[in-house]
Amino acid sequence: MASIGLFVALGAAAAQAALGQVADDWETPRTPWGDPDLQGIYNYGTSTPLERPSGLAGRVVLSDDEASVLEQEIAERVNQDRRDGGNEADVARNYNELWTDSSRTQLTDDNRTSLIVDPPDGRLPPRVEQPMTPEREAALREAELSLRRFTEGFHESYHDADVGNRCIIRRRNEGGGHPYFPALYGNVAQIYQSPGYVVIYAEMIHHARIIPVDGSGQLPDNVETWLGNPVGRWEGDTLVIETSNFLKRDDIGRTRVVYRNADPETFRIVERFRRIGPETLEYEVTMSDPSTWTRPFTVRVPWNQTDEQIYEYQCQELNYDLYFWLSGAREREARGERFDPNAE
Repeated sequence: MASIGLFVALGAAAAQAALGQVADDWETPRTPWGDPDLQGIYNYGTSTPLERPSGLAGRVVLSDDEASVLEQEIAERVNQDRRDGGNEADVARNYNELWTDSSRTQLTDDNRTSLIVDPPDGRLPPRVEQPMTPEREAALREAELSLRRFTEGFHESYHDADVGNRCIIRRRNEGGGHPYFPALYGNVAQIYQSPGYVVIYAEMIHHARIIPVDGSGQLPDNVETWLGNPVGRWEGDTLVIETSNFLKRDDIGRTRVVYRNADPETFRIVERFRRIGPETLEYEVTMSDPSTWTRPFTVRVPWNQTDEQIYEYQCQELNYDLYFWLSGAREREARGERFDPNAE
């Protein structure tokens, strides 16, 4: 199979100018009360990576031939039914293709090399180096031990299962929730509207955001929620949503659910939705946190209308798995097995 690096590079500036354009002969439909009509069921799955691969530095988009080659490579790499990688690799493919989203093998229609559109290099900004205070060092150590207890099967309590495993909410780098980024499955959301409100319902862990679009609804600073408090407005045909008041810590004082464990105190997220065709929404999100990244960054993800239905997200781990996780750990301890906190 031909290597992607053999193809001739396209002009980055020209390619960037072609992205996200609305056709001249198409008009945004309206609701009966006059707002832009964004309603529908959409799939936002794609194999286009969040960050531009180092081998494609300087490339904003690929040619159709390049994209076809890359999609074939991706389809083979992510095939969950493969059994040719040894025990560890095969066990990691434990979902099988039946449970996954086929859209994850397809690049965006514009053949972009990254979902990040700013910075121009298509990469996440460097993280801010934070001083390692004794308190932060202790918190990181405890978080590391909690994760190890979970993965090694020595749960001390339900606290060692994170909020996703406990079916409370997905962590923000796992898919579902905002920002809406592609995941292995569950890349489906529905938008519906009523006068003064837009609702975005995500299949992944079944949560809905009810968003006022008149700029109202801002909560006091001391009211925090898992998903934050969304406040919307229309800028022309674009729905703009600014979200704040994220829960700063969960009930065990460790897990943050804002994107990539940013600081809820200083994290800011601005989302933009607009229709760019009869069956396509453009979703663009800008995130910033001076405590975490050296500059803001912007990600663009296409939402493609689909005739798929949204299924109930039957998250049963809270009902069953916790019992087995905890009882299994106690049985292992009864046999004399012990968790070694000092193991490498």
